[in-house]
Amino acid sequence: MTSLPAPVPHPAATEQRRWTLDSVQDLRRLRAELRDAVTGTLIDDDGLDRIAVVATELATNALRHGRPPTVIRLLEEPGHLILDVADHDLAGEPLFDQSRPIGSGGLGLHLARTFATDLGWYRTATTKHVWAVFTT
Repeated sequence: MTSLPAPVPHPAATEQRRWTLDSVQDLRRLRAELRDAVTGTLIDDDGLDRIAVVATELATNALRHGRPPTVIRLLEEPGHLILDVADHDLAGEPLFDQSRPIGSGGLGLHLARTFATDLGWYRTATTKHVWAVFTT
């Protein structure tokens, strides 16, 4: 297994929306509201689908492996949309599972790395964040 890099992304980005999730049942609402929030940006339909998949995968990971609540923020700066997914598990680290066979789960970070322009994670004093950047 390998870890994601750990820089803080795009510190000048501004928050456009925020969602707090308590369970996987909240994912449907996240996807619908995220689509509404991103519609009208320079992201095309394919990009919108990619952002929705990455948001779902990162939020699912946070809900399953982190500590609640899970907070998803949509940030924006010129030329970029950034998803920042936080949970309150400071001990855990997001890891790529290199040994898991395809079809047995655990590919969320791989999908995020494939669909996003950039991907990483960082910790604050109270939260662990995984972020993904999309070029507009």
